[in-house]
Amino acid sequence: MVARPLPAPQTLVPTGSVHSWDVVTAADGPGTRFVTFLAGCPLRCLYCHNPDTWQRRNGQLMAVEELVAKMLTFRPFIQAAGGGVTVSGGEPLLQPRFVQAYLRRCQEYGMHTALDTSGFLGARASDELLDDTDLVLLDVKSSIPALYKKVTGMPLEPTIAFGDRLAARRNLVRLRFVLVPGLTDDRENIAGVARLAAGWGNIDRVDVLGYHRLGVSKYEELGMRYPLDGVLPPTPDQLAEAAAIFADHGLPVSAT
Repeated sequence: MVARPLPAPQTLVPTGSVHSWDVVTAADGPGTRFVTFLAGCPLRCLYCHNPDTWQRRNGQLMAVEELVAKMLTFRPFIQAAGGGVTVSGGEPLLQPRFVQAYLRRCQEYGMHTALDTSGFLGARASDELLDDTDLVLLDVKSSIPALYKKVTGMPLEPTIAFGDRLAARRNLVRLRFVLVPGLTDDRENIAGVARLAAGWGNIDRVDVLGYHRLGVSKYEELGMRYPLDGVLPPTPDQLAEAAAIFADHGLPVSAT
């Protein structure tokens, strides 16, 4: 038998480790979204509610066209609701080639595209991937390097560098900030994130997200200790105070 040559690398169909997918409204971007959660994340955020997405081995290997086919079953409903597709995680930029190919195909079908990322692996996002992204949901955990390291286990600098790059490219960004009482709620920390966002100048909106405890049961199922045991969600007044800091910096903001 004569061996056939392998296809050229650029013709290989990308595959990705997909943890799960869902159709959601009022989260993960504008309108109703087909949200894909990829498996694998280098961060270990203390308030993470999806520890089951940390390892790539916890996902199902899928080809881009398989995922596109799933998305297309919801396409009429999603487009009628003014939505689109979002790639989340885990950290999607662990699998940049898969993400770019998927977002490109979604745009070809007229879908609005969003990338939900911490920015820590922003250097892995090619210009082509960012060209195929209509909105970046950028999670900025903290503006203080030592606190960012405490919250995530990783340095802050790559996220700032990615934010700077998005600003230079004029990519539209929706900044997300999680308010955790006793951890990220220091006024100077919040003001530092607001200064970053205002300086970038490409912020569609800031979402101040209240810490919640919905992931506690997952830690129990996995036999893991929950890092923020005893920490309660912020009150409406605390959320409003944090949102006011962003508004004082001239940023459109919502708090939930």
